[in-house]
Amino acid sequence: MKILGIGNAIVDVICKVQEQYLIDNELTKGTMKLVDEIEFQKLLSTLKIDKTISGGSVANSIVGLSQLGNSVGFIGKINDDKLGQKYEEGLVEEKVQYYYKKKEEPLSTGTCLILITPDAERTMVTFLGIAGKISEKDINEKAVKESEIIFLEGYLWDKGEPKNAFDKAMSLSNKKAMSLSDQFCVNRHKDDFLDLVKNKLDITFANEQEIKSLIDTNNFNEIITFGKQLGKHLIITRGEKGSVAINGSNVTECKSEPGLKIVDLTGAGDLFAAGFLHGFINGKSTKDSLEKGTEMSAKIIQKVGARLNHL
Repeated sequence: MKILGIGNAIVDVICKVQEQYLIDNELTKGTMKLVDEIEFQKLLSTLKIDKTISGGSVANSIVGLSQLGNSVGFIGKINDDKLGQKYEEGLVEEKVQYYYKKKEEPLSTGTCLILITPDAERTMVTFLGIAGKISEKDINEKAVKESEIIFLEGYLWDKGEPKNAFDKAMSLSNKKAMSLSDQFCVNRHKDDFLDLVKNKLDITFANEQEIKSLIDTNNFNEIITFGKQLGKHLIITRGEKGSVAINGSNVTECKSEPGLKIVDLTGAGDLFAAGFLHGFINGKSTKDSLEKGTEMSAKIIQKVGARLNHL
């Protein structure tokens, strides 16, 4: 197996809203907020659902990698409920090996409201449910050892059981990649994330806001210096400014695709990571890998949701 993803198994519920909806519900545009089931249901009752799909950040990347013809797998915790069944079916349909046996759990399968405003920005409200309770018992040792790279998500990292699951997977793996996921995650776990990036990961994916928060800077040159000192792969997406890959003294830049009709930014980072990793594991150059990431990202932001139908 080329890549094994380990992440939050979340069913995405996509809804279109006006700016005022975010203001009325005290939501910060472009970020992710964690809520309990009561608050989640309260918000859901006020919305018109556009689309429901098996999601989760790393799962989206893994599906993208599968669609590009790579042999991939995924570990994520679900309940044996309707949403859990829907989730598993969604992955199997995309030819992803699902290394988790669902059973009845005290919490329901995780769900994420993806609220899309007219400017195509997405704001997320997540009830993690059982997804956030992943533990080392849920990590399939054989699958980890047999994959070339494991790909983890910052959303999943949390003190206690999820951290133990991360540690176990990393201790058994050949190569480790991770996405910092969200500025909210970076601010919440700054010291731990910094330790992961500096000492444990082979490849780190971050957008510009996330990496700025991680090293407390507003100066992009300082990010380049930090990346060079790492001596490992640091991949940064910068929206309209394109993307940058830093590996030791090598700095590779890639422009964004111009003139796109942006519909929904959901999955832009996930599909970028899929494209880059596709290039990386198939021996392509850093420049080619960045270009593949850019191409995948450009395709996804011109449609609603975080899944491409066919490549």
